[in-house]
Amino acid sequence: MNFAPRNFFITFAGKFTDMIIVSDLAIQFGKRILFQDVNLKFTPGNCYGVIGANGAGKSTLLRMLSGALEPTRGTISFGHNERLSVLKQDHFEFDEYTVMDTVLMGHERLWSVMKEKDALYAKEDFSEADGIRASELEEAFAEMDGWNAESDAASLLSSLGIKEDLHYSLMKDLSGKQKVRILLARALFGKPDNLLLDEPTNDLDIDTIAWLENYLANYENTVLVVSHDRHFLDAVSTHTVDIDYGKVKLFAGNYSYWYESSQLALRQQQMQNKKAEEKRKELEEFIRRFSANVAKSKQATSRRKMLEKLNVEEIQPSTRKDPGIIFTPEREPGNMVLEVKGLSASVDGTCLFKDVNFNVEKDDKIAFVSRDPRAMTALFEIINGNQKADSGSYNWGVTITTAYLPLDNSRFFDTDLNLVDWLSQYSPDTTESFVRGYLGRMLFAGEEIYKKASVLSGGEKMRCMISRMMLKNANVMVLDSPANHLDLESIQAFNNSLKTFKGNVLMASHDHEFIQTVCNRIIELTPNGIIDKVTSYDDYLDDENVKAQQQRLYGC
Repeated sequence: MNFAPRNFFITFAGKFTDMIIVSDLAIQFGKRILFQDVNLKFTPGNCYGVIGANGAGKSTLLRMLSGALEPTRGTISFGHNERLSVLKQDHFEFDEYTVMDTVLMGHERLWSVMKEKDALYAKEDFSEADGIRASELEEAFAEMDGWNAESDAASLLSSLGIKEDLHYSLMKDLSGKQKVRILLARALFGKPDNLLLDEPTNDLDIDTIAWLENYLANYENTVLVVSHDRHFLDAVSTHTVDIDYGKVKLFAGNYSYWYESSQLALRQQQMQNKKAEEKRKELEEFIRRFSANVAKSKQATSRRKMLEKLNVEEIQPSTRKDPGIIFTPEREPGNMVLEVKGLSASVDGTCLFKDVNFNVEKDDKIAFVSRDPRAMTALFEIINGNQKADSGSYNWGVTITTAYLPLDNSRFFDTDLNLVDWLSQYSPDTTESFVRGYLGRMLFAGEEIYKKASVLSGGEKMRCMISRMMLKNANVMVLDSPANHLDLESIQAFNNSLKTFKGNVLMASHDHEFIQTVCNRIIELTPNGIIDKVTSYDDYLDDENVKAQQQRLYGC
């Protein structure tokens, strides 16, 4: 890595110091100070989940630690000879390399030794000096377990869903989703001392996310991860790094612990007249309950001490604002919600699902899952009248009104309308004050409401789509990947709203927490039928009968 130090230094600490030490770190863009006075220690055996509002500086912090960005001032120290690995996001950087070489290149020193060895042995005039150098390289190669490098890389790739027949293909011949997995394997290869992961679960299916959760939960070195997946953060994080108030603070515990603590701090701030002793009792009770929950966690291990320094009083109420997401059905759904008979769909000659039959009953909140995510999108597009099925029929009940959140919302924003006029298209009351109220609930304030809909970010578009759904007063929500593009606060607010929603929910999501906390029924779509269970998502994943059905229906 190349650095241009002036007020900033990356150094290597003493021989026996195995940690990342951040001292007096600050970053400023023009007059805007993102954060300053950052003093932290990241130690082996721990995974640090980095959270903060969009734009707070999560990715910026990782870029500074990797050396890709020079801070305004401060120092970062690594242990002696420690290796740092970063999850690359450039899908085209390695297009001219094979999949195997792309992964092996993740261990820069090992790759350098391999290339120098190959060049030496290819020389026609191999000298005595070359022999001595080759001996040194072979020793270094063996110390880095080079003889097992390809088999280790192949094992990682296979675990991440890249089949063996692709391991020596060129990167340029693979899809974007395959490249995501290969770049993740590249970051993990060789078990680096320090691992920086920015949104590692993007474009991964549930099975691969579960594998990564288990891998990182047992990782012996230092990991920093930015993610909007709450279940993933809870499964892997021993600590939370919160970027707020222009500061970067470190807390023991995972995201759920931080969130509940922050909510508790907010409640206490709102009740300032509460006696000190009552506050103390509430804090102690919270810590006791949280400790019990962690002890029961499937991911808890003896070496992970998530609660080593619990102190709720150190956590301040977050400055981040939660959107006001409230769905109010105009009428209660009747007993007959949706009937699906013999529905089949395919794309480009691939069968997504076949002869699907199910009824949606009152109070059902259903998660649809599949090994092919196109299956859920096709089903939702069909039952919302946007796509024709290959065969079969569907029928909504007479009491039903639906609000649909599609996977691709781009067609809604191909317009020059500003946000007030855009939302007015879907509002029964088109007065500006009424429409502004709904935009305000979704955190659009001031001059933001006059932005053109066509220039919105992915997260802003999602918040607009949620505003549109709230205005429909529907009693059935059809949601295709509702957590996409949203920050943690918006995801949490959306999740909480659906938990209390007095209607039906039909949903597909990669967000484990969304499904587990909202849905009471799981329907899995396969090319050879469905699996339909009234159960929680966690119980569905652990059900041996379900696994047997999957083996039969997927034919593998």
